[in-house]
Amino acid sequence: MLVRLLTLAGAAAVAAILVPNLATRFLSHADNGKTTQEAAAPPTTTAKYAMGRSVVLDADDRGHFIGTFRINGRTERGLVDTGASAIIINFSTARRLGISASTLDFAAARVNTANGIVGAAPAVLSRIEIGGISVRDVQALVLPDKALSGTLIGMTFLNRLSSFRVEDGDLHLVR
Repeated sequence: MLVRLLTLAGAAAVAAILVPNLATRFLSHADNGKTTQEAAAPPTTTAKYAMGRSVVLDADDRGHFIGTFRINGRTERGLVDTGASAIIINFSTARRLGISASTLDFAAARVNTANGIVGAAPAVLSRIEIGGISVRDVQALVLPDKALSGTLIGMTFLNRLSSFRVEDGDLHLVR
């Protein structure tokens, strides 16, 4: 468990280099208060198509891949970032997703953000879904709200897929 935690902390350090720029660009266009909704319907995507266990996301006008995911049973808009080592969420999102504040240890890892060095708490997301793709028990990092106001979908999710690739401006996800 300690090795896994140290590995995740190392991944957080690598992700810290990428998080500030991507998060700033992504979050400057987010609709505050509308990034998360509780919904009974299956998650929708900004996908070109979703068929079976495959999803294709179009790049937005800035070249980012943004989709609507179901995380721990709740709908959450997320920026797919192949350069981020982990899924990264903020504290408020973690609470909405049912992660207890008492289980979060922000002293477990430190990451560099646009707002300076902040503590990051490892967490496990019970399920992440997009289209027909579903992955259970996915490692994530939780940052303070001031450090991140959206959700980054990184390699701890993508590496659990059968494949993912960028082709002709589209992101192809296959389970």
